[in-house]
Amino acid sequence: MALWGRMLWALFSGPRRRGGTQGWAFSSWQPHPPLAGLSSATELVSYWTGVFEKRGIPEAQESSEYIVAHVLGAKTFQSLKPVLRTYPLTPQQLKCIQELSRRRLQRMPLQYILGEWDFQGLNLKMVPPVFIPRPETEELVEWVLEDVAQRSHAVGAQGGPLILEVGCGSGAISLSLLSKLPQSQVIAVDKEVTAISLTHENAQRLRLQDRIQIIPLDVTLEGSWIHLLPWGFMDLIISNPPYVFHQDMELLAPEILSYEDPAALDGGEEGMDIITQILMLAPQLLKYSGPRFLHIQRSGP
Repeated sequence: MALWGRMLWALFSGPRRRGGTQGWAFSSWQPHPPLAGLSSATELVSYWTGVFEKRGIPEAQESSEYIVAHVLGAKTFQSLKPVLRTYPLTPQQLKCIQELSRRRLQRMPLQYILGEWDFQGLNLKMVPPVFIPRPETEELVEWVLEDVAQRSHAVGAQGGPLILEVGCGSGAISLSLLSKLPQSQVIAVDKEVTAISLTHENAQRLRLQDRIQIIPLDVTLEGSWIHLLPWGFMDLIISNPPYVFHQDMELLAPEILSYEDPAALDGGEEGMDIITQILMLAPQLLKYSGPRFLHIQRSGP
């Protein structure tokens, strides 16, 4: 099953949702000193929104609000108590906001700056260059949940579906399915060591590690499916594979080109390299001709 639609929002724009802090390098650019007369959260949001707008940073106000809220220990600026929006910040808080804002000026995605992001109600750790889950991918999870609810025969050895995710990245899809399907089991594969490590960490953070097997595997290699046979036939396969035409990669936003793993987006000359491999892999692993959920999006007709 394939989901076709508009090009992923984050390919040509900035971040949209929320997300701890990672120690990544930031630019040496020095703004006009923001501390003179600026001490409250509201004033700092206004100041950095203006700086971001002048520098052409996408979603300037949202970026500044998330950064300020994060430093103050809140998920969103709107969730801050009114008194915290006007109360003077400490010098350390002011310094932290300035450093995080500099990273945003360098076009680092907000998810990497904050070090975490919410997906399907789960708070996931995020580190570059692991692919950042997009809001549209949440729709893919909803499709799977609907399908499982309608297919009572789709059960594995533990009384729930056995799911294979190809290209697990941060583990967003696999872990959200595990959280919504308490009897399910997931086999998550990815060829990137950083992604495998991050999925492991997120599974442990969410206490879902007992129901997921995370395997380093490149599905483009001949015979790779043999390594999955010990777990038996799968009830369904799910993936958010690379789909961007290779010649279109240079058109992507700086946030992606400079920070995210290009292998997670580059689908080859026709955008179908990994997709074709997954479709060829499916008959070897699926039971009952089970469904294949591929989140594939295109721009244009």
